[in-house]
Amino acid sequence: MSDVLDFVVLTGFLGSGKTTLLRDCLARPEAADTAIIVNEAGEIGLDGLILRESGGDVPMTMLANGCVCCQMTSDLARTVEALLAAERPEASGPLRRIVLETSGLSKPGPVLRQLAGLAGFPMRVSVLATYDALRGLDSAAFAEAAAQWAAAHRIVVTKLDAAPPGRVTQARAAVAGLNPLAAIVADPDRSAAVAAAFAPLPGAGLDPALLRAEPAGAHPRVAVWLARPSAPLPYDDLAAWLDNLAGHLGERLLRLKGLVPALESDRPLLVESVGTLFSRPRPFGRPGEDVPAFLVVIARDLEAGELEEVAPTGLFRFAPRAPASPFMRAGAGVPRVEALEGE
Repeated sequence: MSDVLDFVVLTGFLGSGKTTLLRDCLARPEAADTAIIVNEAGEIGLDGLILRESGGDVPMTMLANGCVCCQMTSDLARTVEALLAAERPEASGPLRRIVLETSGLSKPGPVLRQLAGLAGFPMRVSVLATYDALRGLDSAAFAEAAAQWAAAHRIVVTKLDAAPPGRVTQARAAVAGLNPLAAIVADPDRSAAVAAAFAPLPGAGLDPALLRAEPAGAHPRVAVWLARPSAPLPYDDLAAWLDNLAGHLGERLLRLKGLVPALESDRPLLVESVGTLFSRPRPFGRPGEDVPAFLVVIARDLEAGELEEVAPTGLFRFAPRAPASPFMRAGAGVPRVEALEGE
């Protein structure tokens, strides 16, 4: 196995094109260093059969014993360990990537929580979600779909070949409104879209345009807010606020990411969560570097004033952010969660 393994959690709502995207990936030469885990909610793994038909010699394992995010004790950890330990005598190189295709009803947060138990294996974990260009925001009414998009590091717009003209622009704006932190792949060229979808994530970097707050929302159930710290915060106050935010919102908290100045550090702290699963805050950048300070909070069914009520109060100023995001583009880089990447 290579020094660091890329683990891609491929998620997306029912019928949004996950299996087709993965099947196209398996047809590419770079799939030779990839292993696949397929999880389906039913007992019969039809998606797995479809992938096996086109996957050639790619190692593939089925988890057909129920939705992986719903299992308190699943076979996921044992399956990953078995794939990493397996010999590859016919392979041209080491295993460099595992793709877990989740059920369309899975939420990424619990899946990532299970992967955290594999701390002994150095992995870069990322979430890749699909967005159906034909059904658009209709799926956002489902909590599972909203959680999948919010958790994603990268979102791929699917079915563009069957979409009407102008749908690319609409889809980009909608996806950016749902998750301004995610890189967007919306290329009508199917081959180019597949290559971009499974390409390594770019290096860390926060786009300053995220700081622009505007008064609209992408969907009435999914809210995106900017939280700007009033001043450098004591670490204990920040930790207490994050704990209380998770406790107050619970499953409604979909994603959080940003940079917060702390009194105890000469560098801002990179803070991130997927749902209520928080990575450990860590110093970001170089001492004295001028970087923006803010958090992006993505939540479902968030009422006006709820964030201001989280204690300790007064640490942040809050403003809604609009869905239209001209700065979002395929390949735009954002920091990845170090704790979720096995480091």
